[in-house]
Amino acid sequence: MNRFTRALAERPWLLADGATGSNLFEMGLVSGDAPELWNIEHADRIALLHRRFIDAGADIILTNSFGGNAMRLKLHQAQSRVSELNEAAAGIARREADASGREVIVAGSIGPTGEVLQPVGTLTAEDATHAFAEQAQALARGGADVMWIETMSSKEEVGAAVEGAATTGLPIVVTMSFDTHGSTMMGVTAADFIAFGRTLPQRLAACGSNCGVGAAEVVAGMLNMKRENDKEGDNEGPVLVAKGNCGVPKFVDGAIRYDGTPELMAVYARMALDAGARIIGGCCGTSPEHLRAMRQALEAHTPSRAPTMEEVQAQLGEVSRGARALWSGTAGPAARPARGARTARSATSR
Repeated sequence: MNRFTRALAERPWLLADGATGSNLFEMGLVSGDAPELWNIEHADRIALLHRRFIDAGADIILTNSFGGNAMRLKLHQAQSRVSELNEAAAGIARREADASGREVIVAGSIGPTGEVLQPVGTLTAEDATHAFAEQAQALARGGADVMWIETMSSKEEVGAAVEGAATTGLPIVVTMSFDTHGSTMMGVTAADFIAFGRTLPQRLAACGSNCGVGAAEVVAGMLNMKRENDKEGDNEGPVLVAKGNCGVPKFVDGAIRYDGTPELMAVYARMALDAGARIIGGCCGTSPEHLRAMRQALEAHTPSRAPTMEEVQAQLGEVSRGARALWSGTAGPAARPARGARTARSATSR
């Protein structure tokens, strides 16, 4: 049995790691540079970050390959290095996982292309699928246990990424990023995402939410996903994933800072578990210190009923009106972006 699927079968929950981009900035990465190049130029620093997350208690570490597709790497004149950079990313993570003395899962991180797929944009599904397959196969060769597609905004790009990742034969996880309107940039709500996942020809091992605007919104998304998941009535829906940002981003002294404390992230971890997530981690701003507090909180937690939206807001912060409306059943059609709009996530958003 695959290392990832075995862990899901045996464990009530798994702890995923924290941020890659924001932690690499603390280690010397310059804004605008491609973190994937560090898999060759500063492999020791990438290994150190993985090791810190493993030491903090991570069961799953994501490879430093979020922007490792050809479209993203072309911005750095590195589109011909997809195989090299992704194999290196997975290899670094695999070595740290294997040296840990316990079973740690390596997830091959696959982020958006940065383009908009047809019919809204110009990128064809065929070209996107090819790019994702090229990246996924390199991650698999490097030692990844699972393909981890993250920070997606559109159904079209999810479909292409899943089709490309499926060429590896490995389990597939997909997370989308929900903004302040309770939907993704391209108008997909948490419930829409679960319903769409059922239509994919490739069954997802897990799906959920990452990044976004804060921990509160991610937990709200879990509540809405869990309810949609439960409509199947047979417990055969995918495992849910919560990987929220460390609090809310704020612009301080010329840089983006996240206001989440280890104590807040510990509360978030417990609430995400009670809301239905079985894989819980942190996204932007989440350090090994935050992750250690999350591990301790989960290990000490006795599972309880799902929190209410009011409890989520009281303990974690404001939840968007759109997410609250979806929960109460009063949500209308999600707002769609203007034709030709482009995704805003950067290659270092995680």
